[in-house]
Amino acid sequence: MNRIELLAPAGDLEKLKMAINYGADAVYLGGEAFGLRKASKNFTMDKIKEGIKFAHDKGKRVYVTLNIIPHGNDLVGLEEYVTELYNIGVDAVIVSDPGMFSIIKKTVPDLEIQISTQGSVTNAETINFWHNLGASRVVLARELSLNEIEEIRTKISDDMEIETFVHGAMCMSYSGRCLLSNYMTGRDANMGDCSHACRYKYHLVEEKRPGEFFPVYEDEDGTFIMNSKDLCMLPHIPDLVKSGINSFKIEGRVKSSYYVATVIRSYRMAIDAYYNDPDNYEFKEEWFDEI
Repeated sequence: MNRIELLAPAGDLEKLKMAINYGADAVYLGGEAFGLRKASKNFTMDKIKEGIKFAHDKGKRVYVTLNIIPHGNDLVGLEEYVTELYNIGVDAVIVSDPGMFSIIKKTVPDLEIQISTQGSVTNAETINFWHNLGASRVVLARELSLNEIEEIRTKISDDMEIETFVHGAMCMSYSGRCLLSNYMTGRDANMGDCSHACRYKYHLVEEKRPGEFFPVYEDEDGTFIMNSKDLCMLPHIPDLVKSGINSFKIEGRVKSSYYVATVIRSYRMAIDAYYNDPDNYEFKEEWFDEI
């Protein structure tokens, strides 16, 4: 039975160390360029190097996100940047754009490349396309069902890894490709600066009744009429493992160190309990208490 990788967010060096100390097998982080999380502190090259040493000393892996949807000028300096990442020992980079993929492949052909969820991969043919180009892993689109993931696994190469989000905030737009923030606030989600406009509290206003706000009720705390609910797959570990997923991804690079520690610990306990005795695995409600 293949061992599932538990992949944690690392918004800064403290969170990287916290994630690994609490049970993550790998972490993903953003540097100072080409990534999609401007709101997190992100890593200088020296901090990435320090994080890699900490992780590798404990037998863990570090992935760096380069998953913006770039305009032409945004590609300037990419060759130098990925060369430096490769030289300091980054285990893989995560990209969504075919042009960036091509540049990285030509510049550092031995650097492992993973395809981001922003690549909107929803079928086996697309995964096989990326595999043939040299990608090692695809982060599946968040819109896929478990049955679809199981079917995809049967139609792709055994050495092609698939990764899925199992916990955290899920963008209301298809695989995170959204213009709402840019339209409302001038902050482009596809360039790493999402304002989370989908999570604002909205009311309806009727055209001939200006100033009268009609709430759209969902619960006592108000409503979020566009965003999807946050994801928690903790009770479904056996089904996820059996589906053929290789890596469980936790969302949350802009969340606190406490969040990272508690969520990673909860999933670590659940995953380990399953692997220790899969035939008698039983979900425990107290695992939620860690979150």
